[in-house]
Amino acid sequence: MTDYVIPAPPIVGVPVQGGGLFPVRRIFCVGRNYAAHVREMGGDPNRETPFFFTKPADALVAGGADMPYPTMTQDLHHEMEMVVAIGQGGRGIAESVALQHVFGYAAGLDMTRRDLQAEAKKHGRPWDMAKGFDHSAPIGDIVPAAIAGHPDQGLIELRVNGNVRQSSDLAKMIWSVPETIAYLSRLVVLAPGDLIFSGTPDGVAAVAKGDVLAGQIAGIGTVRTRIV
Repeated sequence: MTDYVIPAPPIVGVPVQGGGLFPVRRIFCVGRNYAAHVREMGGDPNRETPFFFTKPADALVAGGADMPYPTMTQDLHHEMEMVVAIGQGGRGIAESVALQHVFGYAAGLDMTRRDLQAEAKKHGRPWDMAKGFDHSAPIGDIVPAAIAGHPDQGLIELRVNGNVRQSSDLAKMIWSVPETIAYLSRLVVLAPGDLIFSGTPDGVAAVAKGDVLAGQIAGIGTVRTRIV
């Protein structure tokens, strides 16, 4: 047994449909992966290669638990996303075999302190505190690919207090899951336990304390949280 000088942090686990927990190592997020969202954020979807930011594993909020409204923001936004769970790692993974590295999929929310992100963009600073804050990644149960397959089309939708806020189709992603895995694995060595939030469609907007966020992705499942 390793003699750590302070207590070791616990492993973060996400429930898996059918039983067990998926141990999370790192969280990578794809920025601007739906053309309509790129446009609503003032960008050009035809000019950007994939770019990524990260969240810490302990930012996950699983099991439908409440999400505390974060400090230091007046403009908390939702971003509904499909999450890819990596079961087999690798470097320089070929697009043709990338799906063999996927354990499963989940519905997730990339919560964003939009005012902090805007300030960071203005000054050319990192997005870390706008994206990687505590409780910033609500997630539903992971559905194994053996059950869900590898969906590349189908409804992705978020309702806030029962009203549709985001509604699109997975087929509208600029970079597909295999393309994303292949590109990301050239930047870092992917490992079992990594999660990839694959980007959000248009319709992102602010939420307030008391709001209930309920998302769904066809063939994958749901994510739910209440802002408290």
